[in-house]
Amino acid sequence: MGDVLKLILKRLGYGLLTLLVVSILIFFAVELLPGDTAQAILGQAATPETVAALRTQLGLDQPAPIRYLSWLSHAVVGDFGVSAVSGTPVVQVIGGRFINTLFLASYAAVIAVPLAIILGVIVALLRNSVFDRVANVLTLTSISSPEFFLGYILILFFAVNIPAFPAIASLSGSLSFPELLHRTFLPALTLVLVVTAHMMRMTRAAIINLLASPYIEMARLKGVPPWKVIVKHALPNAWAPIINVVALNLAYLITGVVLVEVVFVYPGIGQALVDAVSKRDFPVVQAASLIFAATFILLNLTADVGAILTNPRLRHPK
Repeated sequence: MGDVLKLILKRLGYGLLTLLVVSILIFFAVELLPGDTAQAILGQAATPETVAALRTQLGLDQPAPIRYLSWLSHAVVGDFGVSAVSGTPVVQVIGGRFINTLFLASYAAVIAVPLAIILGVIVALLRNSVFDRVANVLTLTSISSPEFFLGYILILFFAVNIPAFPAIASLSGSLSFPELLHRTFLPALTLVLVVTAHMMRMTRAAIINLLASPYIEMARLKGVPPWKVIVKHALPNAWAPIINVVALNLAYLITGVVLVEVVFVYPGIGQALVDAVSKRDFPVVQAASLIFAATFILLNLTADVGAILTNPRLRHPK
């Protein structure tokens, strides 16, 4: 158990180091953008005195390394400063939107994860059949199609030709839970189509790889039914790669929703990031980017820890 704890702590240390490097890249990538931030916010009609006052207010008159250390020290305690455009604390700007993004990602994950695992098991059982070939073609098509393209196709069919769902996923506080599910179904379905295909193919590959193992052959020779071979023998040993794939796709659901939120005008953190970039609201851009990076790293760490806990060779090293 001590060796497993050391491995987990090492992964956490690597994750924190990665997040530190990413924070440096985020901050200084914004710094390298051309133009004067204060001038861009105020417009060309602003006087030099007004621009200078805004630069002082935003701390732009200080060296970049000092501003980075100040930003990082405040970000560690959850203080991302104030919006350069509205003057509202950044936490208030993106807090509710991040919750909306988490809801959309959770909505898609609840559908995609069990569906992908079940379909992966079925196509593994029916390997080289017509169903398997059709599933492979459909999943490759889904993986190869950009999210915004799938989103517009779904809008065309289910919002224009068959007006069953709204094309714009606008939210309000008065929506009931069934109405919320109905209004956000198309953006959730767009995410489901992408991640289900990837998870299903990886589940199929993991199980087919295990079906060639000697203990699986022994179970078949003993007359164990095919479904029992999958459920009782192959699937438990395939959990490690499956957990990795699920965690990585959940990370994608959180960080890859930007295009989907823009297509469906969904009020999530991805839409807030796009709006902030267009307005050069850099405190919001930096905060949203850091939150995306932290979420992605956290879910990758979850995948690593899950792989360690489900792998007996790592739990009990010789």
